[in-house]
Amino acid sequence: MATPTVKVYGPPLSTAVSRVLACLHEKDIQFQLIPVNMSKGEHKSPDFLKIQPFGQVPAFQDDDISLFESRAICRYICEKYVDKGNKELFGTNPLVKASIDEWLEAEGQNFNPPSSTLVFQLAFAPRMKLKQDEGAIKLNQEKLAKVLDVYDKRLAESRFLAGDHFSLADLSHLPNGHYLLAATDTAPLFTSSRKNVSRWWNEISNRDSWKKVVELQRSA
Repeated sequence: MATPTVKVYGPPLSTAVSRVLACLHEKDIQFQLIPVNMSKGEHKSPDFLKIQPFGQVPAFQDDDISLFESRAICRYICEKYVDKGNKELFGTNPLVKASIDEWLEAEGQNFNPPSSTLVFQLAFAPRMKLKQDEGAIKLNQEKLAKVLDVYDKRLAESRFLAGDHFSLADLSHLPNGHYLLAATDTAPLFTSSRKNVSRWWNEISNRDSWKKVVELQRSA
């Protein structure tokens, strides 16, 4: 078998890297996952900075194309490989694409800030033997609860965030949500009183594409 032209650089435990991996699995794209040892500073090496100028992960290459922002990478994958895998992932007409982009923006601007803070405080700080900031945890739980209240209303009206089909808008929530559902402090935000969010999360987190990412994380 030929070596895949698509390369993803970074650890699968990274939320941004796992977002790209889930998209590739949804689109049924063969790829090569190239580890980056961040504890040894490999993400700051001159060669790596050529494809990821900010020295973060992921970095992405497809033949002579290089990209570095996970949501932009996912859009690129869907547009270039439109006829492969899940054809509904980024929509098939301008209105659907606009709805997906709308909820992708909601994820990036409203869901991601508090959820990323909570993922760091609850999942990564203990691994790094750093003291957790209880004030930041409480504040961002409150912020995330307000976001999920909006989601619950939306999901009472449609099966997924952007309509009747699973899309990038839903997929983009999987990385942070995965860590938050594993944390006893934040899991109830998704499962207790928000029955529509709970139903939605159960469906998207049980997709084969995400299960494959979780397997990669477990073996990392």
